[in-house]
Amino acid sequence: MFSALDPRSPTPLYDQIAARIRVAVAAGDLAPGDPLPSVRELAGKLRVNPATVVQAYRQLAADGFVEMRQGSGTFVQQVAKDQRTGARRQHARRLVRTLLAHAAGLGLSADELLEALHHEARTRSP
Repeated sequence: MFSALDPRSPTPLYDQIAARIRVAVAAGDLAPGDPLPSVRELAGKLRVNPATVVQAYRQLAADGFVEMRQGSGTFVQQVAKDQRTGARRQHARRLVRTLLAHAAGLGLSADELLEALHHEARTRSP
């Protein structure tokens, strides 16, 4: 879930962590009641400051994705379907913005990217 964090990205690490968790919840990979790794455990695994993980968890709690229980940990909450759908769309838009930025750096146009996307989608469809 966290393998693609990019410390060089303009998106702060805590936003990247929170986004990955939102997508996992939206996709059903994390179910209501599932515990998230402890702050220390996740910070150690990602090699980031524990304050970064705390900030991500607080952001998720403010958005209603998790509940932080003092002394017990952080747990996934039941999230409404429209909120899960919104999280997936937001993540998709973020991916597109990143792709467009990389493509612009290579001199590729949006039309060329769309053509490549359509081609790849056709070859991967069952």
